[in-house]
This record gives sequence, structure tokens and C-alpha cells, in this order.
Amino acid sequence: MVTKQIKGPSEEADLRRADSLAREIFSDVANKWAFLIIETLGERTLRFSELRNEVEGISHKMLTQNLRMLERNGLVERDVHPTVPPRVEYTLTEPGRGLRATVDGMCDWTHRHFGHIEAARHRFDA
Repeated sequence: MVTKQIKGPSEEADLRRADSLAREIFSDVANKWAFLIIETLGERTLRFSELRNEVEGISHKMLTQNLRMLERNGLVERDVHPTVPPRVEYTLTEPGRGLRATVDGMCDWTHRHFGHIEAARHRFDA
């Protein structure tokens, strides 16, 4: 599959269009596991097992699927070392580090508004 380079306004870059490439990319990266993987990798390189240990609650299968998706989208780089057993390390690419700034903003937003959201949920559920 060839990744399209979007230059200027385009239907492919329009998140409001259900059939746009932008919506597909957004859907890929805007999930809880991708966000947590990006946040966990941060500025460091981690092995698969280290990532799985740090992202609490993620299964082997979900970590594998999300790492493959992030690699396919050019956000994570996978480095396989020819050892026995093979050592595989993951690190964020430049676009991945750029997305991390957005993820950090989402984390900050969550911390700032946590109390308000928790109170609203209690009122709604009552």
C-alpha cells in the first residue's frame, strides 16, 4: 500500500469525510492503547516486554497489533537485533514524537479536569 502525500486542502485530508485517509489515520492513532504506548515510549527505546510491563492491562495481542499499526503509520520504528533469542526494540520516529506532544496535552487535560469529570459522572449516575 502506498501512503499518499497530501499537499494543501484535499478531500483525503478532511477528517469530516468518512472515506478520507485522514479519518483512517485518526482512527488508528486515537485509541487508548496507542496513546498509552506513545506516552510510555516517550523519548526512550524499549523492548516489547518492557512496554508490556509498563502499559498496565494491555495483552500481548493488543500490544502487537498496536505496535504494528504505529509502525505502519510511521510513528514507531522497530529495530530487530540478530541475537538468540531476537531482541526487538521500539522507539518513536520524528512524527511519533510530534504526536506525543498531542498525547501529552491530552494527559495534561485529563489531570486538570479529572475532578470535574468525576463529579459530573457521579451526578449523572445518581
